[in-house]
Amino acid sequence: MNAFHYAFKIKDINSTRKFYVDILGCKEGRSTENWIDFDFFGHQLSGHISDAIPELDYCGKVDGVRVPIPHFGCILTISQFETLQQKFEINTIKFVVKPQTRYAGQAGEQRTMFVFDFSGNPLEFKAFSDENEVFAK
Repeated sequence: MNAFHYAFKIKDINSTRKFYVDILGCKEGRSTENWIDFDFFGHQLSGHISDAIPELDYCGKVDGVRVPIPHFGCILTISQFETLQQKFEINTIKFVVKPQTRYAGQAGEQRTMFVFDFSGNPLEFKAFSDENEVFAK
């Protein structure tokens, strides 16, 4: 799989570093006083300082649950998902959408959880019961 690059707005470098490095365990890449890169599960994230972070819209409705749009995240293994859930709980990171199973008993069954980073960006982490069903219909 090819790695993706995603640039997004952040409030500051220090709190962003704390969330992505200290809590998520991402490796830090290059940075300046205005931006910072991370290895986000094999993908490149670039956080750029901005005073104009837009409001979220909870227009997404997935399996009956409203989710913030836009958001980004990562598909993990069940083990990675559980480890990350524990890290969030230990660090008292509030869940926007609590860890749950969606599409139970159906193709594409998955565990999902949403959190905000320290700049207010929503992230979704999910883990499929069957990794071969990521794109199942």
